Amino acid sequence: MSRIGKKPVQIPSGVTVTVDGTHVSVKGSKGELSRVFSDLVSIAHEGDELLVTCVDETSESNAQQGLTRTLIHNMVTGVSEGFEKKLELTGVGYRAMLKGRDLELSLGYSHPVVYSAPAGITFEVPDNTHISVKGISKEQVGQVAAEIRGKRPPEPYKGKGIHYAGEHIRRKLGKAAK
Repeated sequence: MSRIGKKPVQIPSGVTVTVDGTHVSVKGSKGELSRVFSDLVSIAHEGDELLVTCVDETSESNAQQGLTRTLIHNMVTGVSEGFEKKLELTGVGYRAMLKGRDLELSLGYSHPVVYSAPAGITFEVPDNTHISVKGISKEQVGQVAAEIRGKRPPEPYKGKGIHYAGEHIRRKLGKAAK
């Protein structure tokens, strides 16, 4: 049995959850998310909690129970608080600017790299070497942050590139001097 999947999802005040079979819709102060889940699990709304239970006792159903519970919890957290990923730019001349809703990055290429914000995602640039990606969908925030990081991943010799805030870059020694 899944230990995480057995825990009920607490629904905070100000968040409404609608369950229709395997379709779950969550609405809060920051927006609305909906998703269709597997029929290996059943979702029940009881008071201010959501319970996710297995339909049968197979290992696949147990895995789906934990996954479904976590995804619903992320939806509830997203519409009430939101999610944020922070990125840092390291390197001479590497900087970020906000142009409307788009993010313009100078990453050492001969041209600026422009990244357009998808629907539901906002960028904040507190200074020219820090980027904050915000949104209500944890998956989408993580994917956008990974795509931005992929424009110039950190290299192991000097550590130049885009990396997550707090990420440790494993460094290599480079050429040994004689």
